[in-house]
Amino acid sequence: MEMISLLLIAVSTVLLVLLFFRKNKTNSQEQRDILHELLQKEFLFNREELSKRLKENRDELTQSLERLNETIVKKAKDDREELRATLKEFQESFSKNVEAFNRLQKEKFEQMKLRQDEMIKTTEIRLERMRETVDEKLHKTLEERLGKSFEMVTKQLLVVQKGLGEMQHIASGVGDLKKVLTNVKTRGFLGEIQLGNILEEIMAPDQYAANVKTKKGSDALVEYAIKLPGKNTADGAVYLPIDAKFPQEDYVRLQSAYDAGDQVAIEASLKSLLQTVKKFARDIAQKYIDPPHTTDFGIMFLPIEGLFAEVVRQPDMIAFLQREYKIVVTGPTTMAAMLNSLQMGFKTLAIQKRSSEVWNVLAAVKKEFNNFGSVLEKAQKKINEANSEIENLVGTRTRMMQSKLKTVEQLEAPSEENLPSENLIDLGE
Repeated sequence: MEMISLLLIAVSTVLLVLLFFRKNKTNSQEQRDILHELLQKEFLFNREELSKRLKENRDELTQSLERLNETIVKKAKDDREELRATLKEFQESFSKNVEAFNRLQKEKFEQMKLRQDEMIKTTEIRLERMRETVDEKLHKTLEERLGKSFEMVTKQLLVVQKGLGEMQHIASGVGDLKKVLTNVKTRGFLGEIQLGNILEEIMAPDQYAANVKTKKGSDALVEYAIKLPGKNTADGAVYLPIDAKFPQEDYVRLQSAYDAGDQVAIEASLKSLLQTVKKFARDIAQKYIDPPHTTDFGIMFLPIEGLFAEVVRQPDMIAFLQREYKIVVTGPTTMAAMLNSLQMGFKTLAIQKRSSEVWNVLAAVKKEFNNFGSVLEKAQKKINEANSEIENLVGTRTRMMQSKLKTVEQLEAPSEENLPSENLIDLGE
């Protein structure tokens, strides 16, 4: 405000001077000098006054700033003290709250621990009771089920054994039918010995002959010949010549070529083997086949299945031998099957001669077979039921129990001494 007052005074003075100059334009130089001097004095006074006022204003402003600074510093100090006191109070309150919370939490944890210990103890007691109950029921159930199952199986086995005994008694009246229905037992001999063993195993002694002269006007003896029923011969038999052949050298060379992987040697050895087989077939046809004293075909027996397979798998080889030489090639297995077929034919002829007796026997056999089938079906059904019960008990029930008793120790299996002796079956019987 003082600055504004000074400025207004200065402006007023200037205006007065200007007015004065306008009114006194015609004044003399002397008056102007006087006025100029007055103005200088006035300006000097005003400047000094202005400087003085400015200095006073600066001093006053400095004092105001110092007072303001002191006030701000004091206010900040008071605020800091107040904030420090507030923080200290908050810290003390927070510490008290944390301590109280810790005490409360500790009390809660102790209560939870006591409750958990009590629950664990109660659970262990219940699980122990449950385990004892399950153990007792399982042992009882196993004992009952296994006892019933073994008793049922024993009864059914006795029924089956009885049925088998009756079947054996019935089968004993059929004679040599067992040889037709069972597998043929052969031994690993070559050539004539192996062929003789097969014939001896399957055929009756009066159904074949060894070293037979089958062709009139020839002294050649065939190794074996099957006696077939005939009407145009002196002894009432037509011979089926069987001769064993074994091209050992050709077969060994072929196997060596296979082992070496030499395709040229394989083809050469196979060709030589087939030529030898054709030569054997021609010899059998020329020496031993003589209808009507013999059949119009003969049999060449190859004692090794591998050799027979090599001959059979050649295209048109079997058909060529049958067409050109009337020779049927057989191995140990096919020879046994063919002899079984012939044996069945002999049985058919014997049955035709004793038709009434055989029909009665077969009727009885059929009836007993039906009864035996029914008994076996019932026995199989009972055994399947027992097996299903045991599988259900040992499998599904055990898994269910294990799933509910994961935390329980594994139950000890009962020893044989604890099992009832009446439920045990001696399988050796």
